[in-house]
Amino acid sequence: MANHAEPAPLGGFAEDADADARFLAHKRYLAWRRRLLPLGAIALFLLLWWQAVEQFDIKPFIAPSPVAVAKVLVERFGMLMTNLAPTAIEAVLGFLLGNIAAISLATVFVYRKTAEEAFFPIAVMVNTIPVVAKAPILVLLLGNGMEPKIAIAAIICFFPTLVNMTRGLRDVRAEQLELMRILSATPREVFFRIRVPNALPYLFSALKIAASTAVIGAIVGEWIGSNIGIGALIIQATYNFDSPLLYATIVVGSTFSALFFATVTIAERYALRWNVTQQS
Repeated sequence: MANHAEPAPLGGFAEDADADARFLAHKRYLAWRRRLLPLGAIALFLLLWWQAVEQFDIKPFIAPSPVAVAKVLVERFGMLMTNLAPTAIEAVLGFLLGNIAAISLATVFVYRKTAEEAFFPIAVMVNTIPVVAKAPILVLLLGNGMEPKIAIAAIICFFPTLVNMTRGLRDVRAEQLELMRILSATPREVFFRIRVPNALPYLFSALKIAASTAVIGAIVGEWIGSNIGIGALIIQATYNFDSPLLYATIVVGSTFSALFFATVTIAERYALRWNVTQQS
C-alpha cells in the first residue's frame, strides 16, 4: 500500500501569528505605560500638595496651593515668557559654546597627549569652583549683559562633555584601528569613520547632562546683577514674598529645561540610529 505524504498542519502559523499579536500588544502597553506613569505621578504629587496646604492651613507666603500657582501661570503668562526668553537664549548659546569647545579640546587631547597632561588639570580645577563663586568673577570680567550668563552656562557644560568625548574618541578597539591601517586609511578617515561613531554614545550622555545644567548656569548667572530673566524673577519674587509667582517661575524654568533635555534625547535617537545604519 502506497504511503501518501500528509499536508503540513497550519497550526504553527496560527501560533506564530498569536505570538506576534501578543508581542505587539505588550509593546504598545509598555509604550503607553512609559507615557502615563509620569503623568499619573505628577497628578498624585499635585493632589498631595493641594491636600497638604488645605489640611494643615499652610500660609500662602510659605507654600501656595497648586491652584494659586496655576492662576499665576495663566494670568501672568506673558510676563513669564518675557523673562524666559533671555534665559533660554543664554542657556542655548552657553550649551553650544561650551560643548563645541569641549569637543574641539577632546580631539586635541586624543592626538596630543602632552596637551592633555598640561591642560586637563586646569579644566578639573576650574570645574571644582562653585558656580556662585564663578558668577561674580565673570560679571566683573564681561560686564552686566548676557555675556557672563552665557559664559557660566558654557563653563558648566564644558567639563562633562570634555571627559566623555575624550573617552569616546580614545576608547576604540585595536582591531578596528589595525584594519584601517591595513586598508591604508588616512587619519581623517580613521577619525570620522571609527573614532567619531564610537564617541557618539558618550557624547550624547554628556549633552543630556549639559542640557539641564546649562539652564541652571544661566539662572544662577542672572542672580548676580540682572533685572530680567528667570533668575532675576526668582530673586524678585523671593524678596517680595510672592510665593505663587516664585513657584510659577520655577515651573517655567523647569519646563524649559525638560524640553531642552527632550530635544537632545530626540537628536540622540536619530543620530545613533543613523550611526548603526552607517556601520551595518
